Amino acid sequence: MEYQKIIVDEPRPLVRRITLNRPEKRNPLSNELRTELFHALETADQDESVRVMLIRGAGPCFSAGYDLQSNSAEGQPFYTAGGLANWPRHVVEGFFKIWDLAKPVIAQVHGYCLAGGTELATACDLVYVAEDAKIGYPVVRAISPPDNQFYPWIVGLRRAMELMLTGDHMSGIEAVECGFANRSFPESALEDSVLGIAERVAMTPPDIQQINKRAVHRQMDAMGIRAGIRAGTEMQQLATFTKSTQAHLAEIRKGLTQALSKRDEAYGDYRTADKDK
Repeated sequence: MEYQKIIVDEPRPLVRRITLNRPEKRNPLSNELRTELFHALETADQDESVRVMLIRGAGPCFSAGYDLQSNSAEGQPFYTAGGLANWPRHVVEGFFKIWDLAKPVIAQVHGYCLAGGTELATACDLVYVAEDAKIGYPVVRAISPPDNQFYPWIVGLRRAMELMLTGDHMSGIEAVECGFANRSFPESALEDSVLGIAERVAMTPPDIQQINKRAVHRQMDAMGIRAGIRAGTEMQQLATFTKSTQAHLAEIRKGLTQALSKRDEAYGDYRTADKDK
């Protein structure tokens, strides 16, 4: 496959790096980009010269979320049964596709990591963030809870509830404190630090490493994470039928930038606090 939306390179021995490459749009996760991403991940998982994979974003941020200007029902990177809740079921299946890869996947997060961007980062086995990253799910203010409701599992009841009831974002430092991320670094040191960690992860032979990875996931499975997250997809779909969501979606169809600014202006954050916008 010839990639148009991502860049693939090998910055260190045994390390395959995937860069989301739509910086002018803050790396929105369109189905075209997601198709390339899953292809690159699955290709690397089968490549004996690769022991660890790394995902990052080009430009000012990791990813500001799914591409709201595209039709999410068209061109999905893998088949998911249609009907109600197709989209949340589809992205949850993608989440677990990454979890179930044999080789470790690392997320390198800087700038905005919002909505679907948080879902992508959390699907990775290790998450390292810039100290001043902005990590959140502002969609809860106007549309629905997450397609992938990992928050209670990853950050705990109280922090998850606060994030869901406000739509506020966490800094990279706060993300580490609540368990969303492993460690934070100054943005200037993030890349070298993550590559150093990737090299250490790559030192363990793949046949052992895949068992190490699965051992942790099996404990989460035993606690019910797969059933819990899958059960949440119907809640996300239900929310889209509310009057408030339908009104916001109508505003998005008129103009995405204006709709998102209207959503956040009373809160004074995200786009409405971005002086460079």
